[in-house]
Amino acid sequence: MPLASKPIVIATRGSALALAQARLTFDQCRAAFPKLKFEIKIVKTTGDKLQRVSLARPAESLPKGLFTKELEIALVKHQADLAVHSLKDLPTELPAGLRLGAVSKRADVRDALIYRDAGHLRAQEANTAATEWAPGQSQRRGFKPASSLEDLSRGATLATSSPRRRAQLLAHRPDLNVVEIRGNIITRLQKLADKPELDAIVLAAAGLERLHFRAATEGRLQGDAVPEGLAATILDTEVMLPCVGQGALGIEIRANDERIAVICERLNHFDTHQCVTAERAFLMGMGGGCQSPIAAYAEVVGGQIRLRAVWFRGEGVRRGEAKGGLREPIALGEKLAAELKE
Repeated sequence: MPLASKPIVIATRGSALALAQARLTFDQCRAAFPKLKFEIKIVKTTGDKLQRVSLARPAESLPKGLFTKELEIALVKHQADLAVHSLKDLPTELPAGLRLGAVSKRADVRDALIYRDAGHLRAQEANTAATEWAPGQSQRRGFKPASSLEDLSRGATLATSSPRRRAQLLAHRPDLNVVEIRGNIITRLQKLADKPELDAIVLAAAGLERLHFRAATEGRLQGDAVPEGLAATILDTEVMLPCVGQGALGIEIRANDERIAVICERLNHFDTHQCVTAERAFLMGMGGGCQSPIAAYAEVVGGQIRLRAVWFRGEGVRRGEAKGGLREPIALGEKLAAELKE
């Protein structure tokens, strides 16, 4: 097959969110290079296979790159040309021969608190005969629309698989019962809708947005696959600082593939790339991976990068902030890491 007609292969995981993200990249590629052929290839990763493993308390033997390794193997073996990742899943150290070719424009970086709507539960109970209810269904608790963390009942149970979210939730509300949850976004939403032992979950707003879910004016969570009666509140970054790279897509490529590098130049969003580079340099400087109780968020303010971070260590917590030049993100991240570790 002539090189010009050979399709450029975009590798992705097979979850609904991963496919939505790959299609965003696919559409960008097609728009920028209408004469080239692109196709999406689904690759099953270790993280997809280990659905029962705790991410909040990983075993020492748990492999690195849970959601990236097999995609990277496809790149190395020339079975794919680009791999699309949620950048928060991409380790700070990449395998030899691979590099981060592009970073997408960042979507909403914040987290969302999802919970059952109390008004919907009352209406549901009033319109359904008691004999038609499944055991335990009437024990489900709901909350008013636009509820904040402070509005949740004392001892309420929140579910997340993220050590970062767990640490920050308990920093704001030590009385909360924070438990583990696994599964894709739809699975987690359904668990919240059905299980009375869960009161709320926390998810990335960007993931909800990419699956075309949204919090309506009255606070209801809307979307084609959303279980009825769920509401959402977006948490400010002052309450919940995001994961390194959250809201951005990372396009990984072979380091020496100049043809694909040219494509990535058109996909890359400069400001986002500089910001996440500062965040990833900070994370590397802290010696942590994606499972460490560390959060960092960089944004461009007044022509500079403003980097905020929080580090939970044992029972203590350290917070920091630094500013630096837009073209010196690595130095900024390393500087803030050194300050927090002093």
